[in-house]
Amino acid sequence: MQITESGILSRAQAGTSRAALTFPTVTALADGSVVATYRSGTNKDSEDETVEFVRSLDGGRTWSEPWRPFENPTLGGVYGSLRVCYLTELSAGHLLGASMWIDRGTYPGGGLFNEETEGCLPMDVLLADSRDGGDTWSPWRVVPMPDEVGPPSLTAPVLQLADGSLALSIETNKAYNDASQWMQKVVFFHSRDGGQSWGEPVTAGEDRSGRIFNWDLRCGVAEDGRVATFSWTYDSVAGKYLNIHRRVSGDHGQSWSGAEDLGFADQAARPAVLADGRVVLAWVDRFGSRSIRARMAPAVDAPFDAASEVVIYQQVEGPGGASGSTSETLSEMSLWTFGLPYAETLPDGAVLVIYYAGTDAAMDIRWARIEP
Repeated sequence: MQITESGILSRAQAGTSRAALTFPTVTALADGSVVATYRSGTNKDSEDETVEFVRSLDGGRTWSEPWRPFENPTLGGVYGSLRVCYLTELSAGHLLGASMWIDRGTYPGGGLFNEETEGCLPMDVLLADSRDGGDTWSPWRVVPMPDEVGPPSLTAPVLQLADGSLALSIETNKAYNDASQWMQKVVFFHSRDGGQSWGEPVTAGEDRSGRIFNWDLRCGVAEDGRVATFSWTYDSVAGKYLNIHRRVSGDHGQSWSGAEDLGFADQAARPAVLADGRVVLAWVDRFGSRSIRARMAPAVDAPFDAASEVVIYQQVEGPGGASGSTSETLSEMSLWTFGLPYAETLPDGAVLVIYYAGTDAAMDIRWARIEP
């Protein structure tokens, strides 16, 4: 693979509510345009955060001025912020937007994670529909969650599966003041009515001892219908990140293979699946090379070829090592000034990877075009 072009998708503005641009996503639409979304805020966890959209008409080389299609909603009389907005094109021009809403009123001034308990602020997953390619949207609707999920983390777009159903990947959390052991896991919810209702949760990744966490699950659907997930794997006892682990489902996310160590660390991107079945996976290596890299595999369950590796971004300096506890690790996430790559296959067969990078004062959204 080779990187043929790169640039700035949206430039941050230091000292403003657009100083930290993070959580980018990118979606190629049936009309040939590309829509990207990202989170903007004063810092990486701020009450003024919200979601911005931009559009490209030339395969991601140039981008429109940003617009904000949503106001941060109030749910049950409580103000909350939008952390991310993932897009899925269900049919030509019909987009399903999935967002994670964070309650900013119940624990005023509290950070997303409680460093004493490892619990997190109350959250909800919201869905909305656009029938005009993302210009206008329906009101948000809340996805009901069983109590066992706790505050739900949303780390992937709604998946369109080969059997016609949709899948929603959700990570479990503890309530903010819950000091009990965090038994983290990832579950899939399935819908057969276009996302209007959802079935019971199906476990997609867990360690029943509670030691290993499967964070930021990234998902891809192959042309043959198989679903692959890539987890940011953390050992809560050793206090360190492990290599990325992959699981594959051949029955639309109802059951899964065992976790496979891919041999490289640490946080995976949303994979780009090419029409011929090849998969391009970008990832963040924070503690080794301090870079964002990508490799290609011939199929969703095949090894990633080290010879195909490209370096998308290289950090010159920054934090040097992992913390010694889960609580410290959670708080440390706010220090990173690069990461969260997200990949999409373009109509011409190239792969577009977008990510955030910059300094403590200003973090931009950047893009790189890869020719597989």
